[in-house]
Amino acid sequence: MTSFPKLSRNSSRHQGFGEVKEWQSTANGLQGKSDLANFRITIYHGGIIRVQASKFEYFESNPYSVIVQPEKVEFKLIEEKGQVHLTTPQVKMTLDLNAFRLSFFDLDGNLLNADDSLGISWIGSEVAAYKEVQKDEKFIGLGEKTGNLNRFGKAYTNWNTDYFAYGVGDDPLYMSIPFYMGVHDKGAYGIFFDNTHKSVFNFGASTNRFIYFSAEDGDMDYYFIHQPNLAGIISSYTWLTGRMQMPPKWALGYQQCRYSYYPDSEVYAVAQGFRDKKMPADVIYLDIHHMEAYKVFTFDGEKFTDPKAMISRLKEKGFKVVVIMDPGIKTQKGYLPFEEGLEKDLFVKYPDGKTYEAQVWPGWCAFPDFTKAETRSWWAEKMAFYTEAGVDGFWTDMNEPASWGQFTPNLIEFEYEGEKASHRKARNIYGMQMARSAQEGSAFQNPDKRPFVLTRSGFAGIQRYAAAWTGDNVASEEHMLAGIRLVNSLGLSGISFSGYDVGGFAGEASKSLFARWMSIGAFAPFYRAHSMINSNDAEPWAFGEETEEISRNYMQLRYRLLPTLYSKFYSSTQTGLPLAESLAVQYSSDQHVYLSAFQNQYLFCDSFLVAPVESTKEITKVYLPKGEWYYLFSDQKVKGNQAVYQDCPLNYLPVYVKGGQLFTMQSDVEFTGGSHDGVLRIHVYQGHQGSEYLHYEDAGEGLEYLSGQFLKRKISYNPSTETLKFEASEGNYPSEFKKLKIYFHGFSTESVLIDGKKRSFLSEDFAFLGKLTEFDPLPEHDHPYFEIKNLPYLECDHLPEAFEITGLN
Repeated sequence: MTSFPKLSRNSSRHQGFGEVKEWQSTANGLQGKSDLANFRITIYHGGIIRVQASKFEYFESNPYSVIVQPEKVEFKLIEEKGQVHLTTPQVKMTLDLNAFRLSFFDLDGNLLNADDSLGISWIGSEVAAYKEVQKDEKFIGLGEKTGNLNRFGKAYTNWNTDYFAYGVGDDPLYMSIPFYMGVHDKGAYGIFFDNTHKSVFNFGASTNRFIYFSAEDGDMDYYFIHQPNLAGIISSYTWLTGRMQMPPKWALGYQQCRYSYYPDSEVYAVAQGFRDKKMPADVIYLDIHHMEAYKVFTFDGEKFTDPKAMISRLKEKGFKVVVIMDPGIKTQKGYLPFEEGLEKDLFVKYPDGKTYEAQVWPGWCAFPDFTKAETRSWWAEKMAFYTEAGVDGFWTDMNEPASWGQFTPNLIEFEYEGEKASHRKARNIYGMQMARSAQEGSAFQNPDKRPFVLTRSGFAGIQRYAAAWTGDNVASEEHMLAGIRLVNSLGLSGISFSGYDVGGFAGEASKSLFARWMSIGAFAPFYRAHSMINSNDAEPWAFGEETEEISRNYMQLRYRLLPTLYSKFYSSTQTGLPLAESLAVQYSSDQHVYLSAFQNQYLFCDSFLVAPVESTKEITKVYLPKGEWYYLFSDQKVKGNQAVYQDCPLNYLPVYVKGGQLFTMQSDVEFTGGSHDGVLRIHVYQGHQGSEYLHYEDAGEGLEYLSGQFLKRKISYNPSTETLKFEASEGNYPSEFKKLKIYFHGFSTESVLIDGKKRSFLSEDFAFLGKLTEFDPLPEHDHPYFEIKNLPYLECDHLPEAFEITGLN
């Protein structure tokens, strides 16, 4: 019998980092090694520390997500009693040299986050960081993840996946954002795990010892972020990974999509339907049936005989056109994109150099390697096919990448900016790089216009390139509410411009479900309805008169709120903070906001507390955090820090306004570029806490705003001085609004001083929503209608100089 030497199988067992054998300071931190691995700790900012660990000599980096270099930060570094203490202007970090165990503290010494004694370790190629759980710690974020706001007790996988009609608890979905925040009594922190391989975040599923995050390969590479509050942590994360660019104003309007609208006569009919029914709308989408045999960069010559003329006619009605672009390039001889891709070596390949093919809509396809600069440039050039026809925006779909069979071989290879990488490393960033290619292509073809790109797939940093939607959802009450949580979670993870398919993509919505979804969608950053082939029509007028009127009411309210929306979008480009903001951001220590009954609630554009509720309910419980709150439609004032019962008839979504806030409105328009009456309506709500509102205007579509062609002015309400202050306008853009009409909600005063001159209030009856037609004459079927009686207001010229309104009480 032959004897074989006993081989070590340590790669199948846990291997800890081990004792640090040597270390030295660097210009912005420290580095060192154990017998097994190397580490590097880098201070990126006073509140951001990067931690890297690798079993190899050189550290891997993701070239796609982090866009900044470390700042010059003063720090202290002290070694004593087997520990290294690092202190920055915002964080203290302790490194236990015996086992490479990290602990993070605020400057008062409160423990924010600490490694479990297992620390950073490996099992084969898998790398993990094990963390202690602080008392009553909650975990939020991770982007597009189903489930509860507080993710404790669950585990999640980051692996971009095409998942048609996913369940409301299913994971993973289309997009991976490996960033979460921990919240407990001693403070809050964020961790961004910058590794593009398939990763897992386990927040206590099947274990009561620790939480951990791991990747199946690559280095441990994470950024620890601390700020005084969650808003600061989100802002710091987006400082690292970038913030969205200012979108064209038309992208904030209502958007209509179907899989698919064809032929061109149907597209015209849909567009005309919105105008005939006085339903404001801005965008119509062309899904995959606009193409010849589903081939990208083609039009079906029978269904769309003259695409340029069709798009021109739609523009005359105030509509923009967005087309779908899938990555799969049909491997058809004579099809120019395929021939060019082969010739220029632009496709994903097997290790032996053969082109990788998989089946998607066109049949067998090759896939452009968007991790290659030459491919992105080529894609940008090919987009001339659409821009020359007048297309305004681009929808990157199927970019996980998706294929029939849903099992892409891991050995296929990508350029990965010259590093060369397998599918294991490149999959999660493929969709992001396709969206980047679309944005760069749009800018290349129309250099004087702002790009609009919508993507299904992405990774950390996708907000720089595209808006996101939550994929192929289902027409159900549960999916409607799950979509709210997904968008709120995306907002917690740096993606401000996001939404869901209103009405549900798969299946068919009931009349009441569609009406409720339309009302909720009006308070989403991205407002689009989308339905599936072989289903009933799903335009807002397709569900009967009542649903049509409710939809119109909320669509019109959305457009009246455009000054607020546009201003908040601008603020988000500067701060990275979301438009749809989970209550956890401002009320992180309030335990009620994490309860299942209230976790769907969110603040929209800072002022509105939206409480989504199923269409089947006539009354619901709403939690109002501390402060004063006004029911939007009646001005009924309620004290916060309590749950209240709120009637929720189908035509009134529960929406409250926070006391002390203000927002702006305009007159009705048919589309965002339509002419309004030139009056900026400002609604101010009395409260014990004041607020600041940054009003922003620019031309809405071009890039002139980058060179000073904008208008900004800060408007602040201070209840302690009883003052509404308008600071002087900044920028070179003349305001579209020549008059101001200021409404005062909850104030008892009857006159005020404007720059020292007395002005008495006028009053009018005011309604945010129109009265519904009573189609059924029986009185028990009457719809409720709210009108605020004798609402006081003032009118004045909108002058660029600073002025004050005083005497508000």
